[in-house]
Amino acid sequence: MSRAQLDPSGVCATQCVDHILEPLCFPEQPHTLSCLFFSESLPLMHKDVLLKHLLLQHKLVIADVQLIAHLPKYLLYWKGRFLEQPITDFCSEIKTNSTGPVEKQERYFLLCDVLPEDRALREKLQQKRLEEVLEQQQKEREDRSFHRVCMFCNDEFTGNRSDLLNHMAHEHAFSVGLPDNIVYCDELLDTLQSKVDNLQCLYCEKTFKDKVTLKDHMRKKAHRRINANNRQYDRFYIINYLELGKTWEEVQSEDDRELLDDKDDDWSDWRACPVSAVCLFCDLRHVPIFLSVFQEVHDFDLQHLRAELNLRFYQQVKLVNFIRRQIHQNRCHACQGKFGCRGDVLRHLRERQHAMMLPPARTWNQPQYYFPTYENDALLCALSDSDGEESDGRAGEDGVPVIAEDLLDARLVKENSVLRNLLKPTT
Repeated sequence: MSRAQLDPSGVCATQCVDHILEPLCFPEQPHTLSCLFFSESLPLMHKDVLLKHLLLQHKLVIADVQLIAHLPKYLLYWKGRFLEQPITDFCSEIKTNSTGPVEKQERYFLLCDVLPEDRALREKLQQKRLEEVLEQQQKEREDRSFHRVCMFCNDEFTGNRSDLLNHMAHEHAFSVGLPDNIVYCDELLDTLQSKVDNLQCLYCEKTFKDKVTLKDHMRKKAHRRINANNRQYDRFYIINYLELGKTWEEVQSEDDRELLDDKDDDWSDWRACPVSAVCLFCDLRHVPIFLSVFQEVHDFDLQHLRAELNLRFYQQVKLVNFIRRQIHQNRCHACQGKFGCRGDVLRHLRERQHAMMLPPARTWNQPQYYFPTYENDALLCALSDSDGEESDGRAGEDGVPVIAEDLLDARLVKENSVLRNLLKPTT
């Protein structure tokens, strides 16, 4: 009895084995790929060799391999399932040359996410990878051992990576994006440095004869950014880990997709998309019940504070922006205590039960907190705007008159204007 054996060249050798008793194997290493039917494995870099082997030797095709977050774990899972049940219980069967002679027909098997079990596995692997990436990003934020020289000048930066990224953006007009959107920052900087050392433009990726020519090219052509079409950079941005099977371009373009013309303007059947908002205290993204997650994980009930303090919409906005800024500065929003990292702040909030405690209103109810602490903060869009009372359009929450443009009342403007003292009395 024989079985196919893999080698890196993609050729299946033949080896005689005894199928009655097979030796036990330790779990596969995380960076090796295992054949779904035999015990052979290959390094992760030989993915194409394994896929070719599965196609030619076992007539198996795995759909959308590039969308699988962790291929080794995916293969190990299905290897175990194929030992329990026949492949036909999981895969769609495809016949080639179905109308031809029987001897010329071949059967192929397709493993794809149409199968609920396969879809669930892919989503689980995607979620696990997202959690690992967010954990890595948090470590980078708290790491103070960073030390690096700017690739465009001789300035040295020690401490937080964001200092160097902001320096490159402001001083050299070279931006790779907001620091909070980047992960594996050291590897990203190593990649960029390597390209510059090899006299390669970071945008068009052309190579030049010396650094002076490269510098003039990037300045004159305004090539002070990375090539967004180079997939090598995808792993360095959080947005590429958020949704299964979607790239950053697809995620960003969703809101700009053209809608079909509809003669009926009735929006009664419109359904809002669930809001995906970053937690007020940690970096996890919650969809769509983030308010209840605040309460369950961090003992913070925004709805209760809103009702207890009778907070209007813009007061809620200021409170959220205030708390976000305090957490960003590793400070307790209740007692203003300063800590070394965010983890210490969260531990303090939990142990002292300070999450629901607020400082005096004059501390957070300030005009400066009208402005978002974080750009594109989806949480601000999800706050309740029902104040429980009808506005007469005469005064805002701070007592400042609000006058509609189409209902302009010159007398009211004159009486409430800060310039009224400058007006000379008429005779």
